[in-house]
Amino acid sequence: MSELSVKAELIEQRPVPPGNHASLLQSLGPGLITGAADDDPSGIATYSQVGAQLGLSMLWTMLFSFPLMAAIQEICARLGRITGAGIAENLRRHYPKPVLYGLVSLLCLANIFNLGADVTAMGAAAQLVFGGSVNAYALIFGLLSLLLQVYVPYKKYVCYLRWLTLVLFAYVATAFVVHVPWKMVVRATLIPSLSWTADYWMALVGVLGTTISPYLFFWQTSGEAEEVRVNPGERPLNKKPSQAFEQFRRIAIDTRVGMGFSNLVAFFIILTTAVTLHASGGGKGIQTSADAAKALQPLAGNLAFLLFALGVIGTGLLAVPVLAGSAAYAVAETFRWRASLESKLHEAPKFYIVLAAATIIGISLNFLGMDAIRALFWSAVINGVVAVPLMVMLMVMSANSTIIGKFPLPGYLHMIGWGATVAMFLASLAFILSGVRGLF
Repeated sequence: MSELSVKAELIEQRPVPPGNHASLLQSLGPGLITGAADDDPSGIATYSQVGAQLGLSMLWTMLFSFPLMAAIQEICARLGRITGAGIAENLRRHYPKPVLYGLVSLLCLANIFNLGADVTAMGAAAQLVFGGSVNAYALIFGLLSLLLQVYVPYKKYVCYLRWLTLVLFAYVATAFVVHVPWKMVVRATLIPSLSWTADYWMALVGVLGTTISPYLFFWQTSGEAEEVRVNPGERPLNKKPSQAFEQFRRIAIDTRVGMGFSNLVAFFIILTTAVTLHASGGGKGIQTSADAAKALQPLAGNLAFLLFALGVIGTGLLAVPVLAGSAAYAVAETFRWRASLESKLHEAPKFYIVLAAATIIGISLNFLGMDAIRALFWSAVINGVVAVPLMVMLMVMSANSTIIGKFPLPGYLHMIGWGATVAMFLASLAFILSGVRGLF
């Protein structure tokens, strides 16, 4: 190896100075977007119900769930960066086809129901602010998201999504325009307050199911693989291990900031609805994010109402492309089609057909009479079914030296990853059993 090559290798391995703010901002990408997309209108509805019906008693769950979701998303990101491939492609390469087809089919089904519920929530929020038809707004928002994904190159689109995460601060701001008993908030956050009622445990498993979702696993893994493809000089780490130190450091920062941001926003949604809707005794009628926004108006004023409602629209514009995109990546990788949001329509037609189909079918659920609450329930059930086996496969793949080469998981990620898997199994089982009993 020449002296010049040796110097280049050393430069690549040199850590970034910790005080470099520009470098920190550049580190935020797939993890930040994934975390923000977790607070979609469906998630907002869940957190609003929790705060409105149970008050401050569930605030501690945001501290509890943070390490679990951060660990599993970091594991996904490492897999994508090491292999340069998404979850579906890694499953196709190394595991039986029934496992691949089963997980991808369930993912697509859950994403379509979730997408339909999200565009309905966006339409309902827009109707509250501007008047008009819920279905018309849902159609506009869904098609707008689809057109942006098809015609805006990945690099530009990711920048737009990154800036769109700022709308989530609307929920932080809302908490500061209402009266908050901060001493009680601190106590409820640090000291778990358990209740042995069915509503409490249903809410607990609902929170875990909202924060740890399969579509986020697929999106972040494929997002890291996409970054490898579109950035000159970057290669999968199993082919260019000299980039490992810098990339693992970036992934850790990106993922933890993104998941921390996600949980912070969820914390403030629970807080706002707890100190307004629960305190007034009006929490029982909250079923959707639009219900929460509308109920806030007489209690907290027009500003709180407006921030909450517009936040639903902004988060939906962030989440819908993640839901449709994760399904498109998974299907395309399953059948070895070209899969890239950086590609033009004629370069990856099958990928974009799946993207369009997922979006259009999700929108169509509103016109077919699908109730938004039922769509949310079934998406949660399907997510619960697919999350646990998918998490098991993620942990198995991350320990398979054929896949990850010389980059095994650090001990803390291995331990927390399996802990998250067990917690999700128990939560999903309880959620499914309680939900099915309620339906029948």
